[in-house]
Amino acid sequence: MGDRGISNHSEVNEFILIGFQVRPELQILLFFLFLLTYSMVLLGNIGMIVLILTASRLNTPMYFFLGNLSFIDLSYSSAVAPKAIANFLSENKTISFAGCVAQLFFFALFIVTEGFLLAAMAYDRFIAICSPLLYSARMSRSLCIQLVAGSYFCGCISSILQVSITFTMSFCASHVIDLFYCDTRPIQKISCSNVFINKVVSYSLSAIIILPTIMVIMVSYIYIISTILKIRSTEGQMKAFSTCGSHLMVVSLLYGTVSFMYLTPASNPELGKVASLCYTIVTPMLNPLIYSLRNKDVKEALKNMLWEKKGFL
Repeated sequence: MGDRGISNHSEVNEFILIGFQVRPELQILLFFLFLLTYSMVLLGNIGMIVLILTASRLNTPMYFFLGNLSFIDLSYSSAVAPKAIANFLSENKTISFAGCVAQLFFFALFIVTEGFLLAAMAYDRFIAICSPLLYSARMSRSLCIQLVAGSYFCGCISSILQVSITFTMSFCASHVIDLFYCDTRPIQKISCSNVFINKVVSYSLSAIIILPTIMVIMVSYIYIISTILKIRSTEGQMKAFSTCGSHLMVVSLLYGTVSFMYLTPASNPELGKVASLCYTIVTPMLNPLIYSLRNKDVKEALKNMLWEKKGFL
């Protein structure tokens, strides 16, 4: 079986990404929508990273995590969006075998890393609200670095496993991937191998990644909400809810679409494409907006930076 897989891989030089099957005039519209959205992803996330690196008031564990979140959003969106945008205006919608492997590797790496990072951010908010006097001691710089490094490590291991089980399959008949980027489920559909084991491993990996991180987030927020409700001041409650609201919105956006895509049967491919679009491009665009519009410290830091630039000019 292994020899057969290797020989078939040598014959497969490229795949075809068919993306959204719409009329030619709508392809132009989708091109501009994707281009606009991806431009906002670049602007928002690069802007957030620069702001966090330059504003001294944002030199805290929460913004250290947020800066890494922006980098991850930027990275996995960039693994998918440029090729998808180019394909809208191209009659040749192919991607090389090596390009497909690289795209799946980097996308899986960063999307899984984000899941673990969101769990680390929930823990950070738990310590900040439930044990504020011990926050500086518990959320030390070294611990923050370890949590981020651990998130990347888990993402890397998961990505290697997903790429390995996906591209050891044989491809005999069709090389057409029914999606706008290379992903495990549509690639399994075009394989002539027995994909039962691959599907079991894929679902298991998804469950191992999604369920524990969701549990950490849920338990953290049960304690957070319980603590907030004990605050007598309404203003204090609103401030505490405000610091957590942005994170909950980001978690809901990512996990809602990812869970729909990977933990449900692939009964409607077009609906799956919409879900994929949400977490590959739309969510990375919205995350900087959510944190900047709902966060007083970010707005103040941005205002100060703009005033400094204005004074310099």
